[in-house]
Amino acid sequence: MAKLDEITRESWVLSTFPEWGTWLNEEIEETKVEQGTVAMWWLGNMGLWVKTEGNANICMDLWVATGKRSGKNKLMKPKHQHQRAVGCVALQPNLRTTPCVIDPFAIKDLDALLATHSHSDHIDQNVAAAVLKNCPEAKFIGPKTCTDIWRKWGVPEERLVTVRPGDELTIKDAKIKMLESFDRTMLLTVAEDVVLKDKLPPDMDDMAVNYLIETTGGNIYNAGDSHHSNYFVKHGNENKVDVAFVGYGENPRGMTDKLTSSDVLRVAEELKTQVVIPLHHDIWSNFMADPKEITLLWNYRKDRMKYKFKPYIWQPGGKFVFPDNKDDMEYMYPRGFEDAFTIEPDLPFKSFL
Repeated sequence: MAKLDEITRESWVLSTFPEWGTWLNEEIEETKVEQGTVAMWWLGNMGLWVKTEGNANICMDLWVATGKRSGKNKLMKPKHQHQRAVGCVALQPNLRTTPCVIDPFAIKDLDALLATHSHSDHIDQNVAAAVLKNCPEAKFIGPKTCTDIWRKWGVPEERLVTVRPGDELTIKDAKIKMLESFDRTMLLTVAEDVVLKDKLPPDMDDMAVNYLIETTGGNIYNAGDSHHSNYFVKHGNENKVDVAFVGYGENPRGMTDKLTSSDVLRVAEELKTQVVIPLHHDIWSNFMADPKEITLLWNYRKDRMKYKFKPYIWQPGGKFVFPDNKDDMEYMYPRGFEDAFTIEPDLPFKSFL
């Protein structure tokens, strides 16, 4: 144990962060996915890890950085994406509210790192550096704006895969389909250095994609930061979707950036999914939302819906297995002590237990 005069801010940071250490890394590595199932973990924000029975490991939109770190400058920095979205210089109290539940530098077994789009809370330089060093076979997969950024950071060309809607890739026993994104915020907020200057307005298919991962255990749809679009119906008609992940949040005044509770239910019906799981609502203090609002609205509407599904309230760091958990409604962290009192404790006060 260190003495007090040996403790510094740097030693505190290194001994404390990431807050979960390698706990979740170890859980993912040790998990053997059973036949006919697919396992998923929520990494916070829109971060998602998918593991198949054929040991395909796919990570999407992992982000381990922060938002605001000081209140001295309460306004958004010039040309911040939200400044461009709302058309004003405004207070931006975007504080990170969820701990880092995974250590990117402890990731060893990864086949593909995916990004839905290039907003800074979906593509991470720390993650890219860790994957580049520790996972020599992993591909960096994303639309042009993302591969442009990875290339600028130093990811070699042979590890980059630029995709557009309509493309397909196979990773071990998983097939990844690229579908259209409806993240209209990208059209307003993308940084000037990644906009295709010869295309005005920029081509959305170069800026963002939605992903469908087809596995032997079920098909997983990741909508990224897509807003509502009637085109979700086309995706649901042309593809089998079992679990759909969508970006949900409480939009600040003057801004439409996340799906509302009603939107989440509408998207689930349009995709004809069995389970819809809202993400993104956990991370930003100024977009914080209560997903139980979705459950409340679902209970009110469920008997009138033609396509039956269930919303699922998850927690960062939690595990979801399809189809094992498809009828659950809410995640609870493991409590431990499942075998309590199978061995009688020899304690002086046991008669009072």
